[in-house]
Amino acid sequence: MKNESQTIQAFSIADVINPNLIKMEMEANSKEEAITELSELLYENQVITDLAGFTQDVFAREMEGMTGIGHGLAIPHGKSDSVKKTSLVIGKTKRPLEWESIDEAPVQVIILFAVKNTDANTMHIKLLQKVAMLLADESFIDRLVASGTKDQMMALLAKDPMAEN
Repeated sequence: MKNESQTIQAFSIADVINPNLIKMEMEANSKEEAITELSELLYENQVITDLAGFTQDVFAREMEGMTGIGHGLAIPHGKSDSVKKTSLVIGKTKRPLEWESIDEAPVQVIILFAVKNTDANTMHIKLLQKVAMLLADESFIDRLVASGTKDQMMALLAKDPMAEN
């Protein structure tokens, strides 16, 4: 039987993202537009069934506290009945966006978590832990923000941070 840290290590972000869920050069000019634009991508890829319901859940979560974690990155998320499969969608904006952030700097990369309500206590935790391990490395965040292609972003996200320790 696997212990919890082995389960987290075995879990890869690549399991919940694909190139269709990465959008380079987002058109958004605000946090609200960015969340909506990424939610539309989830809807187009049939990850969510109700665009309005999901975005409402994400905006409700945004009211609970800031999701800008610094260095130009934000990690908004929504737990919702409209999510068919827990996933991540990533966007890189054409221009930095105002966003409530720990370092008060604008955001240019958004990792939006779409969490199925029934996965809220398992997959969501694994996802957050895996992303937190990656984002603990400031140089990783800088490389993510500097990514110019979907392939570069996928390669960075699929990397196992535990393998480097």
